[in-house]
Amino acid sequence: MLSKGAARKVTIFVNEDTQRHLTSLYESIMTFLMHKGVAGATATRAIGGFGSHRVLHTPGVEVLAEHLPIRIEFIETEEKVNEILPTLYEMVTDGIIEVQDTTVLKVADKDKRAVEPKRHRMRVASKAKLMRIYMGEADRWHGEPLYDAIVKQLRMMDIAGATVYRGILGYGAKGHTHKQQFLRAPDLPIMISVIESEEKLRQAAEVIENMLDDGLIVVSDVEMVRLVNAEPSGENADATLPAK
Repeated sequence: MLSKGAARKVTIFVNEDTQRHLTSLYESIMTFLMHKGVAGATATRAIGGFGSHRVLHTPGVEVLAEHLPIRIEFIETEEKVNEILPTLYEMVTDGIIEVQDTTVLKVADKDKRAVEPKRHRMRVASKAKLMRIYMGEADRWHGEPLYDAIVKQLRMMDIAGATVYRGILGYGAKGHTHKQQFLRAPDLPIMISVIESEEKLRQAAEVIENMLDDGLIVVSDVEMVRLVNAEPSGENADATLPAK
């Protein structure tokens, strides 16, 4: 089963009209991958392309439209890729197979979570830090909204949670009033609220500080009460709960 850590990404390029055993090659490859227990695979149809034959395939030319490239991509463990690669090599007689080392950061399985039995709730209280990040809605980071990029970065750092608040009116150190104006791009105030342990929040603050050109970061001491679902461990399960 695919898990977090080192893995291999395999990309296969074939023509849409290439056949194998009375069916399309890309469908045969997808069926083979599914039967071999590959975690997941995606086949996408390009809108244009050319290969070693030096012929440009586009939807605009009906005769060439059937030859458009198909891209099949999947990620699996090195052991699984080594197991199925010889068969893929034999199946793809006209195309490209590319294998790259990659890293899996997160594996989400909604079906697995859905069938988990109901668990008892456990109350855990501890000291923590509250970080508030202030910026403008129009601020950008590599072409995307800065607040969106910060939330993505926090998720990659395994921060427990973050909430984005959009203000209706505000001003900052420069004295400029930020409000919704007709026929103008919005630049309303944005605040991101994060609660985490001191160590993890300090690491996150260092990363976010490098992303802010004009903003404010405020850190406060808080007491965090977390409600955790836990498996019952018998009659003495309540003994693990902190005293009220």
